Amino acid sequence: MKIHRKYIYAAVICLALTGSSCSKDFLNQPSESSLNGASFWKTESDLKQGVVGAYRTLRDQGLFDYWVFGEMRSDNTTFQYNGPERGQENRELIDQFQINSANTLLQQFWQQSYIGIARCNDVLDHVQRIPMSEDSRNQAIGEVKTLRSFYYFNLVRQFGAVPLRVDVAKTPADAQSKSRASVEEIYAVIIADLTDAAEKLPAVGAYSEADKGRVSKGTAYTLLGKIYMTQKKFDQALTALKKVTGYQLMASYGEIFVPQNKNNKESIFEIQYLGSISDLASNFMYQFAPFNSGNIVTQDKNTNLNYNSGWNTPTSDIIAAYENGDLRKDASLGEGFMDKGVFVAAPYVKKYNHGFIQPGQTDVNFPIFRYADVLLMISECLNEQGFVADGEAFKLLNDIRVRAGLAPKTAGNSVLELRVATQEQFREAIYHERQVELAFENHRWYDLVRTGKAVKVMSEHGKREMAKNPSTIPVGSYQITENKLLLQIPQREVNLDNLTQNPL
Repeated sequence: MKIHRKYIYAAVICLALTGSSCSKDFLNQPSESSLNGASFWKTESDLKQGVVGAYRTLRDQGLFDYWVFGEMRSDNTTFQYNGPERGQENRELIDQFQINSANTLLQQFWQQSYIGIARCNDVLDHVQRIPMSEDSRNQAIGEVKTLRSFYYFNLVRQFGAVPLRVDVAKTPADAQSKSRASVEEIYAVIIADLTDAAEKLPAVGAYSEADKGRVSKGTAYTLLGKIYMTQKKFDQALTALKKVTGYQLMASYGEIFVPQNKNNKESIFEIQYLGSISDLASNFMYQFAPFNSGNIVTQDKNTNLNYNSGWNTPTSDIIAAYENGDLRKDASLGEGFMDKGVFVAAPYVKKYNHGFIQPGQTDVNFPIFRYADVLLMISECLNEQGFVADGEAFKLLNDIRVRAGLAPKTAGNSVLELRVATQEQFREAIYHERQVELAFENHRWYDLVRTGKAVKVMSEHGKREMAKNPSTIPVGSYQITENKLLLQIPQREVNLDNLTQNPL
């Protein structure tokens, strides 16, 4: 790990954006009770710490909120029912579509998102008055505008209309929102931010080795393309996605996720973790391992699994989605484990299982955007512009398939399963490829919603889940309607901010 990278991680630990600082003159700081923005935001170093703080929220969300709301709501994952330990029912209710506005995890997701937004706003509020080079200033603006856009994108996809906060709250009166902004207003701000950020940010290749992992021009264009696709503006999405350059597919799918290949040539953006420091380490391997697997799955004899394990469990749906011979299946999931010579059928995510640095601490990053995702989005956009038999869209799709060890799909293939002869068949081929290529990377739920498939797919998935475990699933589970595609606004926010609630 480079010395500069260590400094960035250390800055995250000691940063508190209420105004406290890790400045060089740490023995001569004002008392915490008197700290304010003016006493902190003075130097370029202060600003850089502020930018790191905006990333910090993403790191915190990545450990839980990001996947529990982005993947467990889909047909890709569920949870391992733990009869003796019933202390995590709030998590189960998310998977079963039983969550209500009082759920504490809902409040946590909302709160963390707005903390991240507030930290981005703090940087933008001070960046123009701190002496620094124009390149450094532009990079800081681009980084936090991209991060703020990502936080808002997740909020608007999960809750719909939400309060729009783009200024720093400097008085108690400022803390009150102007009610919920419309989805259109939020997207307008996001698109403006990302357009500006893409102009200001360096290309991925311009970053030094020590600064790899920061958002880049490619990150902004990828997010912009994804937003346009969510709005079904495929022409604009294609324009943005074609500007994502400087990346390549890794030769081996499994090698993408190992810690030694962090921020590799396929990685456009990933959440950074450092396994040697407890406050900065990841722990996905432990959360996703079956709770009854002891140390068989984790190989960590000093860390006991409990009710915090057995989450984000692969469903029979995703297991069945892989074609025979797909190399991605073994790299992504295990269908169970061997215990004293007996196979225990308890599926778990393997994609982030790459050993530990210290007991309970792993060094694995979490991917947000990969170049494979971009290629599949470009392929989808091309098809939406018009089906072309064996055209560019086919090539991009098949580049992904060939790496996975699968035969290409063509318009006139003699093998029925590999024949894609119409625009609608190509849509389905893309949706399927996205499910298995990006499994457990928090894209499936959002793909189901944006393609209009969520209610049908999740209703059928729910029937299968209830048939397998009728005695453990509460009455009323998986009763999915269009209203249920949006989460309830946390009741605390409804009360304090006088917000209207989403319909049940």
